[in-house]
Amino acid sequence: MKLCLFSVSYAGFWGQSTLNLVEFIAQSSQLGYDSVMLMGKRPHLSPLDVTPEKVASIQQALNEHQIKCSIIGGYTDFSGTGAAEVPFLELQIQYVEQLAQLAQQLGASTVRIFTAYDSPQQTPHALWCRVVSALQECCDRAAVYDVTIAVQNHHDVGVHSDALLELLHDIDRPNCKLGFDAWSPALREENLFEAARKMAPYTAITTNADYIRLPRFNYQPDVINYQRQQPDMVRAVKFGTGFIDYSAFFHGFKEGGFKGTATYEMCSPIRGGGSLENLNDYASEYLTWMKTHLF
Repeated sequence: MKLCLFSVSYAGFWGQSTLNLVEFIAQSSQLGYDSVMLMGKRPHLSPLDVTPEKVASIQQALNEHQIKCSIIGGYTDFSGTGAAEVPFLELQIQYVEQLAQLAQQLGASTVRIFTAYDSPQQTPHALWCRVVSALQECCDRAAVYDVTIAVQNHHDVGVHSDALLELLHDIDRPNCKLGFDAWSPALREENLFEAARKMAPYTAITTNADYIRLPRFNYQPDVINYQRQQPDMVRAVKFGTGFIDYSAFFHGFKEGGFKGTATYEMCSPIRGGGSLENLNDYASEYLTWMKTHLF
């Protein structure tokens, strides 16, 4: 299992310190990671901003620091909510194709994308068919570049493991695999060991982070008491210190035959703040936990 660090962790979206891609690659190598996952949008690797010179600088950094780019992280929502005359699907499919081309140039084998959020404008069946059709075309276009599309289990369509597996079967493309993470099934109280074991044969990558639950209550002065609010607030903490049973998750993966890439990400506010020192400390702790428990 290769261990990978996602550049979104150093993109500054949640108040954390920002590194450009060359700096991020150097930092990942220094921490001891095998590979990196590069975020396919600003401020990192947006197709709008990529020039041959930028690609060359990234390739040079990868070579200099002896680290591989394994994955490009795409951001999609194939619900297409909005005015009917705007070609939302076409724009996103083109975006995924551009990321696949960048992946080939940087030696990455995988582009990670999402399905869709629920849309009140479409029935569940219509939205499902729309997602399947879009992902089929993404896969066909990515295949030209010898790139795998990994569908991550975060968005509403196909979010449950059984539904995601059904979606994968409907897509029916050899270069369509899963980006199966523990975060979503843990929050929805799926059995992590069983889910991971079942999904392992179809999974190319997994992206990991750990969290604590923070229960929420609303004070009711009329009864001098509190009313429980749902859902809980969730906050990122150091790997192995949250509520997600990663030991069960990875043992399920192992039993199911997973041999892909495990990626660490900090894609939300984290305990301790967003200083570079704290980010690096979190990223180092992931390596320590993984090597202690799984290697």
